[in-house]
Amino acid sequence: MTLVAGVDSSTQSCKVVIREAETGRLVRSGRAAHPPGTEVHPEVWWSGLLAAFADAGGLDDVAAISVAGQQHGLVCLDESGDVVRDALLWNDTRSADAARDLVAELGAPVWAQRTGSVPAASFTVTKLRWLAEHEPGNLARTAAVCLPHDWLTWRLRGGGTAELTTDRSDASGTGYFDSRTGEYCRDLLELACGRGDLILPRVLGPRESTSSAAGPRLAAGAGDNAAARLGLAAGADVVVSLGTSGVVSASSALRPADPTGIVAGFADAAHGHLPLVCTLNAARVLDTVAGVLGGGLSRLSELALSAAPGANGVVLVPYFDGERTPNLPTATGALHGLTTATATPANIARAAVEGVLCGIVAGLEALTAQGVSISAVRLTGGAAALEAVREIAPTVFGVPVLVPEPGEYVADGAARQAAWALRGGAEAPAWPESAPPVRRYEAPAADAVRERYRTARSKYLER
Repeated sequence: MTLVAGVDSSTQSCKVVIREAETGRLVRSGRAAHPPGTEVHPEVWWSGLLAAFADAGGLDDVAAISVAGQQHGLVCLDESGDVVRDALLWNDTRSADAARDLVAELGAPVWAQRTGSVPAASFTVTKLRWLAEHEPGNLARTAAVCLPHDWLTWRLRGGGTAELTTDRSDASGTGYFDSRTGEYCRDLLELACGRGDLILPRVLGPRESTSSAAGPRLAAGAGDNAAARLGLAAGADVVVSLGTSGVVSASSALRPADPTGIVAGFADAAHGHLPLVCTLNAARVLDTVAGVLGGGLSRLSELALSAAPGANGVVLVPYFDGERTPNLPTATGALHGLTTATATPANIARAAVEGVLCGIVAGLEALTAQGVSISAVRLTGGAAALEAVREIAPTVFGVPVLVPEPGEYVADGAARQAAWALRGGAEAPAWPESAPPVRRYEAPAADAVRERYRTARSKYLER
């Protein structure tokens, strides 16, 4: 029996799954926590990886490993391979001004055409501009730049900075990589920080692998959203993940080039592209409203399902933490349509669920504008565990909603890639024993709900 390991090194933790390479059957798993923060020393990830491997029973019988991880970020290494400074994570927003300046200098349409995306504070290219402006000494010491999953794969391999590798999906989130040609844009690196000479990881194909010091083959790895699609075996379905934020992603043969910056044109973990939209407000909104109403999330779900569709005219615009889609960083949440008759806990609970889902509709509409066809949605993330979210989602989205059982889909996708690297072939292996059970939800579209939400949202857009 040949075994493969998949790793999900996320912001909060490191998860490892070990599966049978031929069938995908889960053999064992492990995990370890990461400390909170928006900048950490990469050794934290290494310690977490080793602890998760140990928790999973070790790697002595594993033939191949693939590391998926949080996208974007900035890891700086000197000529000896030592870390120059703590890594800046995707959620570190100190480079927001740098992102604005870079977009102004080149123009959003040019960035979108060159790289598929308009730089945001999460992107590596903006963090390099920040480093050049605020820590020029650290930039001068930097010989190589990589991303979190690149660094972990490199540590597993051993060797100098020339041995750094990455994959298309993670490289496409740097802001200086063209996923259509598979080449870095050195001129954009020069524009960002004046260092077009930096060592960058070699980009491996989705089924390529290298050797490791420990023995197992090391697959290319992937960014978290790309790996999750592999783990879900999502096919042509759009995937909506309702975590702290909301993420809407699709598979496409063509890379989008959205000058508004709403749709990011990332690469996927195979040979295609991963159009992606992110909203800031999702599960945290439901947590907050549940706290206000009392009784927790299960009570919120019960209340929401007891109210009529449309919440009797009550509409929640859920911009509790500003919003990214649309770009309204200073917006706040707003509750509309309250009267003495409609101001009930049930209507407010229903409006919260519908509001979060209507916010996701903005992402679905943005993908449609880029040519993505949406016939079904796979719903994942913490909020997908709520029955109210599962039942109301198809009425708001207007298409069937498929809800897989909760799982470690990023790590599963990495494991599937590791098996692909061992077996070869044009496509990732089909794993019947890893396919998650799926519940299907269907309901008629509630056009009035979406229209009332658009009307309420327009009050922000008119400002």
